[in-house]
Amino acid sequence: MSFRNVFAAARAFALILFFALSGFLASAEPASALTAAATVRDGNSVQLGDVTYRLDGVDAPELDQVCIDDHADPWTCGIEARDQLAKLINKRSVRCDDVGPEKSFGKRHRAICTAEGDKATLNEQLVKLGFAIAREPIKANVKPAAGEAKTASAGIWKGCFVAPQDFRAGKKDGALLGAACRADRDKEIRAVLFPEDLTMPPSCSIKGKLAVRARVTGNIGIYHLRGCPSYPATTKPDRWFCSEDDAQAAGFRKAYNCRRPK
Repeated sequence: MSFRNVFAAARAFALILFFALSGFLASAEPASALTAAATVRDGNSVQLGDVTYRLDGVDAPELDQVCIDDHADPWTCGIEARDQLAKLINKRSVRCDDVGPEKSFGKRHRAICTAEGDKATLNEQLVKLGFAIAREPIKANVKPAAGEAKTASAGIWKGCFVAPQDFRAGKKDGALLGAACRADRDKEIRAVLFPEDLTMPPSCSIKGKLAVRARVTGNIGIYHLRGCPSYPATTKPDRWFCSEDDAQAAGFRKAYNCRRPK
């Protein structure tokens, strides 16, 4: 057999092997997808196994965030958003397709997640119910749902609130959103949305305080654990967190005088 024939045969075999492997890989589960029982961490985060995903394109109120309803009464919209996400999942397995790490906290990844048996993603459903707003960057198809929720005054849109991003940053002059916002009650509304004594959500005892000095380490605030010398002295926290992971994801660092409680 000539060298040319040997080369042609080898090339043909390589092509056959390539297409065979391509077909196998196409039919296999993508390495960036995970399907498992889900634990709802908050209104836009689910944990599958030891991986926590933030629903891509979705920003729900924080667990300690307060909104105003259509009767001008304050309500714990962050807890309601978490409960709505749990209802959507309804104890079913969830598949999350990883679309990249969270920009501000690389330990968590963004994902497009779907509950077993559903055609619509959890990302889209939560936004359509009005318990989250659209958030950049977006790979999930949530913008149409966001427009529908706002037009229908669904969920948090029926009342008045600040964007979760503004709440996290303590931006008290951020835009007021929702059908029940009133320009003639601006000062009173902001006092409700940013209360001096923020109520601690159940089982979320970690205190967070916004602090300029935290910016040295690239953070926006400092968190204090029970047992820290600074814990009792922090009488008016700006945030409450359920875990250190949640605090770090929000841009807070641990107080230097803290040690883990025994």
